[in-house]
Amino acid sequence: MLILTLITTFAALPQRVQAAPYAAMVVDARDGRVIHSRNADTRLHPASLTKMMTLYIAFEAVERGEISLDTKVRISKHAASEPPSKLGLVAGQRIKLRYLIRAAAVKSANDAATAIGEAISGSEKAFAARMNRTAKALGMSRTTFKNAHGLTQNGHMSTARDMTTLGRHIFYDYPEYYNLFSRKSTDAGVKKVNNTNRRLLANYRGADGIKTGYTRAAGFNLVASAERGKERIIATVFGGRSTATRNKRVAELLDMGFRKAPTRVAVRKPARPVYGAEPGTGKTIRTVTTVKKSLRPVARPGAAPEKAPVLLALSDEINQAVAEAKANTRPKPKMEAKEVVLASTAPAEPVAPAPTLTPTLTEDGQEVVARLSTSGGNHWGINVGRFPSRYAAERMLVKTALTEMTTLDGSLRKVVKRKAGFDAQFMGMPREKADLACRRLQARQVTCFMVGPG
Repeated sequence: MLILTLITTFAALPQRVQAAPYAAMVVDARDGRVIHSRNADTRLHPASLTKMMTLYIAFEAVERGEISLDTKVRISKHAASEPPSKLGLVAGQRIKLRYLIRAAAVKSANDAATAIGEAISGSEKAFAARMNRTAKALGMSRTTFKNAHGLTQNGHMSTARDMTTLGRHIFYDYPEYYNLFSRKSTDAGVKKVNNTNRRLLANYRGADGIKTGYTRAAGFNLVASAERGKERIIATVFGGRSTATRNKRVAELLDMGFRKAPTRVAVRKPARPVYGAEPGTGKTIRTVTTVKKSLRPVARPGAAPEKAPVLLALSDEINQAVAEAKANTRPKPKMEAKEVVLASTAPAEPVAPAPTLTPTLTEDGQEVVARLSTSGGNHWGINVGRFPSRYAAERMLVKTALTEMTTLDGSLRKVVKRKAGFDAQFMGMPREKADLACRRLQARQVTCFMVGPG
């Protein structure tokens, strides 16, 4: 009887959660130099740190024109059924992507994260494949994602080093969205939500993000970033025993980083990911050969009357684009220019001088190619957005060519039709030139990502 009483009493006592394996990483965010690491390459459960990748891909998809912040996402039964933490979404409900992003970043809502993945890739499984593809491109070599939210699942693993790498990419690749992670509360559409990281944000000077995570298997995880003066430190902890002890340890690591980091460091931003295939499609983006000439198509018998309105619309778009570009562009060095010649049975009115721009339409109307000059056998390019019509894409190409003549001179303009719209691309560049062009355009708040030969 005594033994039974002791067993019953022991069972009634509160049980402490078994501590998960501990890992840590501290880097100088400016150049990526490692200041401290412990078990940094041990594969552990990332918990909701996973949502950093979900959000990174969401930012990327918006940048590429795959989806917009104002797209109303329909919530599936699967997303609505995710366990807490959650926003409380209902199956069949429609909510703007911007609110799902806020809920995933600030509240760490699992239903919002799943809805984001389904909206971008069609299913969580397909989105997980894109997550792994992106992780590989970012150099996260020991990470495998199985879902968009981070709840424990067999094989869903990462490391302190990989999550630190991801945190640094979020800061440098999408600075326009980084403020999300410092908000102590935010409007998530259906309600106001509080930040799961608000205690560290409130108590550590200079802290401005990034993401917390907790599951029983993972323990209390956190990737934190703080800035003081010109110094920025990122610290990551896996396996904390509680929110308080985790935050205390992260604060100690950040302090270590600020003590050891030099005051002046040349900033070396991480390279943006270069993909061998389009996200979720498996199609390799490949430039097989450089186009040597842009020939005007031969008009089919009786086709001229039907083509005329289309070409006139394109002419109007180009004229308007040229006018806007000239109004918003600083004076550039004089360059030899030629008239824009439209593919038609009769020449159209010339537009203002532009650098060797000759748009043409293919027989099947699938692609518009316009030649600037020969590309010298180079097979890299850049994409400056996806648009609902080929005219909008061609218009964007003309504006971009006029505003960024230095790096785009000698490239080949292309409009490629895809299921979701028309991609505006400049092809036929060396990788270094494509990277420089993208960075210069991004500095002007122009959407841009590199297109590789595969």
